[in-house]
Amino acid sequence: MTTEFFYANLPLLENFIDITDSRNFESVPRDWYVVISDIIGSTQAIESGRYKEVNLLGACSIVAVLNIAGNLDIPFVFGGDGATLLIPPSLFAPAREALLATSQLAREEFGMELRVGAVPMSDVRVNDYDVKLAKLKVSENYYQAIFTGDGLSYATELIKHPNTSNLYLYQNPTDNAKADFSNLECRWQDIPSKYGETISLIVKATPNQGDLANLTYRKIIEKIDTIYGSEELLNPVDKNYLNLGFSYQKLSAETRLCAQSSKLSHRMLYFLKIWFENFLGWLLMRLKVKFPDGDWGAYKRNAIAATDYRKFDDMLRMVIAGNEAQRKQLTDYLEKNYKQGKLVYGLHISDRALMTCLVFERHGRQVHFVDGADGGYAVAAKDMKDRLKENATDSKSAFRTPVNPDD
Repeated sequence: MTTEFFYANLPLLENFIDITDSRNFESVPRDWYVVISDIIGSTQAIESGRYKEVNLLGACSIVAVLNIAGNLDIPFVFGGDGATLLIPPSLFAPAREALLATSQLAREEFGMELRVGAVPMSDVRVNDYDVKLAKLKVSENYYQAIFTGDGLSYATELIKHPNTSNLYLYQNPTDNAKADFSNLECRWQDIPSKYGETISLIVKATPNQGDLANLTYRKIIEKIDTIYGSEELLNPVDKNYLNLGFSYQKLSAETRLCAQSSKLSHRMLYFLKIWFENFLGWLLMRLKVKFPDGDWGAYKRNAIAATDYRKFDDMLRMVIAGNEAQRKQLTDYLEKNYKQGKLVYGLHISDRALMTCLVFERHGRQVHFVDGADGGYAVAAKDMKDRLKENATDSKSAFRTPVNPDD
């Protein structure tokens, strides 16, 4: 019996807090694969100011696979400097070629090494890990995959560890390997925080707790709601601060990625094309024009509703708009629970957010990947890794697996 529609057939969760209930998750079929991509040396790239390119290449690996999958629903999560997807066996070969082509483009066009590979679910299960999935309805246009079971963390370690990486890394692309990046857009300006700060937060509860881990996450989510307020308040993307970019500098990353070739003439043609699309979109939004297939006056609101500013993939990730006092309340709470051995966390502070978009239908299916500027999740992951090192030094670490390094 085929398992292709496993994810498509999962029931929808209506509220984010429902991810803290184990009964809402189902194990991924044994014949599926965990696909991992990440930028090697992302920390150094971010420190040199290339965080937007890092974000874009992380999103590239998602859209390259989704364009192959077509109408087949595929679970994925964006991690800032990379991504994770789950695919059925029918997509293994074409996804491999597309991701190798993406890695080659990252190397040749951006001078970055994009590591890509896949681990069979059967190998994850052999070592008593698992990947369990739920599907959250974020908006009418975006259903989000929620992952638990520590299987993603373990699969990432297998791909990165020198003793096992050769078993799982994708290598040796065919001569005609290509990737389709259509529907990927990078056209919004950086989004200033409406309250002064934009934090990128990663939190992982102590493993082997079962329902206690779920309780830890539930309390964290409730604490964040108490400190920062409603979703509308803490979402770092606000329509009053959401503006399209028109300069070549802002649009150059998408241009380099999607132009017909690296020839100057092809790049200028693509730049002019998306500049005109931005101008037309700006005009239609400003005039609040309505067409039978969509309301441009509601476009920003619908885009914000389809953001992934909070998600869960073996750990809680959030990008939050707030002020210094709110952040101090949150870090006091997290630090207290960290010292009690209930969790480990990483946090990065910026004054703005970035948004990279997958738009399959202008007034329909879309997702907008949100990260903090100047490093976001990648820097928060390094901060988290440093805390894990502290635990290891003190021989007090209660964690089953290390947090994945960012490079």
